Amino acid sequence: MSFLYPLFLAAGALLAIPVLIHLFNLRKYKTVLFPHTRFLKNIQLNSRKQSQVRYKWLLIMRLLFLALLILAFAQPFFDNKNNPGAGNKLQAIYIDNSYSMSVKKGARTMLDLAKEIAAKQVKYAKPGTRFVLLTNDKPTSFRAEPADKVFAEINALDFTPATKTVSQVVAQAQGMVQNEGLTGGDLYYYSDFQQNSFPVLPGKEQMKNITFYGLPVQTDEAQDVYIDTAYLAMPVLQAGKNNSLVVHTRLGGKELKDAVVLQLSVNGQVKSAATLNFADKKESIDTLSFQVNDANWQQLKLTLNDALVRFDDTFRITARSASSLAVLVLNEGQVNPYLQAAFRAYNGFRLNQLDVVTAPKEWNNYNLVIFNGITKIDETTAKGIKDALLQGQSICIFPGRAANLQALNDGLKQIGDITITGIDTAVQTASTLQQGSALVKDLFEKIPDNVQLPVANWHYNISAGLNANQQSVLSFRNGDPLLARYTPSRGQLYICATSADLQSGNFPGSYFFAPFLYQMAMQSSSSNIYAVTVGAQQPVYLPLNNASERNTMHVYAKGLDIIPPQRPNGAGLDVFIDQAVQQPGFYQLSAIGSDTTIVAVNQDKHESQLEYRNLSALKSEWKGDNIKWPDMSLAGTIKGNTSGSFPLWKACVFLALIMLAVETWLLARTPKPATA
Repeated sequence: MSFLYPLFLAAGALLAIPVLIHLFNLRKYKTVLFPHTRFLKNIQLNSRKQSQVRYKWLLIMRLLFLALLILAFAQPFFDNKNNPGAGNKLQAIYIDNSYSMSVKKGARTMLDLAKEIAAKQVKYAKPGTRFVLLTNDKPTSFRAEPADKVFAEINALDFTPATKTVSQVVAQAQGMVQNEGLTGGDLYYYSDFQQNSFPVLPGKEQMKNITFYGLPVQTDEAQDVYIDTAYLAMPVLQAGKNNSLVVHTRLGGKELKDAVVLQLSVNGQVKSAATLNFADKKESIDTLSFQVNDANWQQLKLTLNDALVRFDDTFRITARSASSLAVLVLNEGQVNPYLQAAFRAYNGFRLNQLDVVTAPKEWNNYNLVIFNGITKIDETTAKGIKDALLQGQSICIFPGRAANLQALNDGLKQIGDITITGIDTAVQTASTLQQGSALVKDLFEKIPDNVQLPVANWHYNISAGLNANQQSVLSFRNGDPLLARYTPSRGQLYICATSADLQSGNFPGSYFFAPFLYQMAMQSSSSNIYAVTVGAQQPVYLPLNNASERNTMHVYAKGLDIIPPQRPNGAGLDVFIDQAVQQPGFYQLSAIGSDTTIVAVNQDKHESQLEYRNLSALKSEWKGDNIKWPDMSLAGTIKGNTSGSFPLWKACVFLALIMLAVETWLLARTPKPATA
């Protein structure tokens, strides 16, 4: 046994007081003379025996009362090294303060419940225990702290848009164990155990030296409507014309009792609204129409009147009606009707078609240059392509079926280490779509499951060296690319292995043809539409040829001026604004000598997926000597943990009161002094 305040034991000297009282406060007898002394002797003997017995018990009660009172002030506790929290181990408490914990269980949020139980765990912990509090945003301290300080930090905890998986939390606890130089750690994990953030099985190597205590805080009353995504139906925003915004909303949890209204505002002004109808489905797709009157940046905000869970009821988009993207098509032979139809379907492009022989000398004014049906690349054309790539422009080549491959290879060698090795005349269907490609990523909200990939009636076999940086976008089963991207310099070079006509295959009429061309055109300039997700590591591309340490991109908002992570990409910069800011909202990006770009940052929708792990299944899968699932209650008790044990000082006070009551009873039964 140890004592939290051992100095109070010095008060044990007070035990001498009742002893002295009993020694000097002796019973005084009144002498009365009797004629016969034999009776006096009997009375004296009988009186002494009764006095001795009665005074001994009274003295014991008083001594016990004072001793127990002194022990209560000293606060004793047992050192039990077999219990959690004892020994040379880190005590880490993780409280999931992500937005999913804002769901209410009764009248209180699940975060409030987790905070209350964790606070009581700390309050009733073994005296002298030190803790580390872990959260989703950052540790409140990188060193172990006393219980009273951690108690205050728990009560001050609030929601954060940041999220962490259990692997990240365990890794953080492991790092602190090493920093403290301890033998291991106890991790108390308070969370709702969402399916998308908690794995089915633990990583055994990762859990080394960590004892995991799973403490679930869940509710079966979850109900939420949230905006999953929204996008413009056209690749550009048009001023003075109707624009269509497609909005996907989802329903999680129980069925709705009241209708939910979706509202669109542009620059703070309400433009359109719609009532959502989920019927028997979990998803609703609605289209809202609106107009803008100028070419400036427009701040589009979608909101829901869902009163139960509010953190995911807003989705933001920034867009501007910029000048049309310029596309130059250089044909060898006839004009390609598929290219013409693709770019003239929307007003966001200016299309100029010329014969390759009459190609202009300067291509700087074009966002995309397409070579259609060419069978040779002469020195002048190769130099023009190479210069355009150095300027960060996008080039796309749809070759014709050539009798002399050398005429194509001579030009490709000047552009990059690219060679056509032969021709394959077998009819083949593309089998692979590279989801991470710059053409595919963030272009499609979802590619249909039954979509047909293009078929080629013939194709060139194309190989490339390391300097060409080949990345296949569409490829055949044998690995040959149907459409590939090459980056021999700052720009993007796209080469299709077959011609853009129906005699060569169905790629011009496929699901991917027009969207790929639009994306190629937009890659050489900054985007005019932005909707970034927090933590997605999704870069914002901005053209900035004179980037340096003195004119790096800054993120601006009210009371905010920070420099986000950024890296050169082609003729500009990739700016990772989602790693610099955590709060959703509208932010400005600008540098010295560059235009201001407004970017919308949205909350991660993973937190809106309120499906929880089944606890029975989880306990059967997460098991082992270092994994425990203790029972907990709002009384602050956790079975198997010393944090919930009854404090010994209270027991001492209780026993002291009993001793005082017995002493009072003895005094009440003491008869009047005997006479002699």
